[in-house]
Amino acid sequence: MSNAESTVPEFITLEEAAAMQTGTRVTFIPGIPALYAEALKNICFVKGIPLIRALHPMMGVDKATGEDRQARLYELTSQTSIPTMFHDDERPRNVWLEQLGLAERIGAPGTPKLIPDDFEQRAEVMGLCEIVLGEDGLVWNMRIMSDSPLAQKYGYSEEASAAAPGKVAAVLKLIDDRLDAQETKGSRYLVGDAVSAADVYWATMSMSVLPPSSEIMPLTQQNKGMMKYFAMNGQIPAIAEALTERIETHQRHILTTYCETPAVLGGDPM
Repeated sequence: MSNAESTVPEFITLEEAAAMQTGTRVTFIPGIPALYAEALKNICFVKGIPLIRALHPMMGVDKATGEDRQARLYELTSQTSIPTMFHDDERPRNVWLEQLGLAERIGAPGTPKLIPDDFEQRAEVMGLCEIVLGEDGLVWNMRIMSDSPLAQKYGYSEEASAAAPGKVAAVLKLIDDRLDAQETKGSRYLVGDAVSAADVYWATMSMSVLPPSSEIMPLTQQNKGMMKYFAMNGQIPAIAEALTERIETHQRHILTTYCETPAVLGGDPM
């Protein structure tokens, strides 16, 4: 599905987003496809939920005021991670599982069911999402492969960092085996015969080791370093060995068929 939006997206302030009583507001960093925010954007796109974009405050101290730039975000949500999701006058949601549940509830009629009604399939979908999004999963381990302020937030240590590429590779192998088994059943999806949250989350988060073409993820001044870093992740031997054409084909199919492509990021295009 191609993106019909030709203008640069508008971003309101965090204070404006928090004060609103109607609409769905999600925090983003212009020009940056922060993985969890990009994934939520894709989930909402599949569910036909119009989003109001709000500015997510950056980490660190404001040089002019000396204040923590994320202090107000913490006051509102008791955490600082991206994205925060506000809907109408309900409490803010910051955990992917709660955000997904909300998106399923408020999605437009006739949009794909991302959380299956069948409980056996639901267990499969949620289990796959957990190894991609949860603690000690794909993104968690990708973030601790090298030391950084974000890696420290995720519990970086030399021991954990050394083990991380092998864990990422194990997730990739599990996904590839799953896609292989599904192919034999005539399905292009991770669970059952229809798109689910597992497909959307996986296709988005797999960018961290397999960045898609610029036709899907445009380069900006803000994300060029990030996309280079993601490409380098995919060249780590254990990870490179686990990446397959099947994984790449699935990623492209989900992103181009169900998600907003090319992605609309804001920021400064290259």
